[in-house]
Amino acid sequence: MQHTESQWPMYVSLKKIEKQVGRWTSVQWEVDQMLPATHAAPEGAHLVLLELHKDERGSYRINLDMDNAMLYIVCDETELGDWKPAAISADQNVAAGCLEADTPVLNIPMPKAIACWIEAFITRHGEVEICAHRRKHVNRRKNQGPSTDHTAEHL
Repeated sequence: MQHTESQWPMYVSLKKIEKQVGRWTSVQWEVDQMLPATHAAPEGAHLVLLELHKDERGSYRINLDMDNAMLYIVCDETELGDWKPAAISADQNVAAGCLEADTPVLNIPMPKAIACWIEAFITRHGEVEICAHRRKHVNRRKNQGPSTDHTAEHL
């Protein structure tokens, strides 16, 4: 199964790690493998779609511009408490929304090939302006705002 301009099918497998913490056993989940669907499916892997959306380009840009770009594996929890990969996103807002809804999310470093593919998607569909909603009162491009008021006299 080949990837397209906006979709890249991946095989994702998870592993359950049990750690002894004092007298209690703690369970954590990690991504074991993530391979493009052009490869043979590893044992226990699930076919999961990494899909790009035009309205998330700003979030992809922020992610790519970070020193440690990430992919987010959104998981479903089974009745037995096991996690199963359900979706992959490069948008941290999607991951945050899932976490707020108590949906399990794992993150892994973004492979270079996927970063290049996302960069091409952004280039093909155009950059979008990224706004910092929490700091609307500051216009950094014009060097204006309360933290840049250089006219006040300092004693």
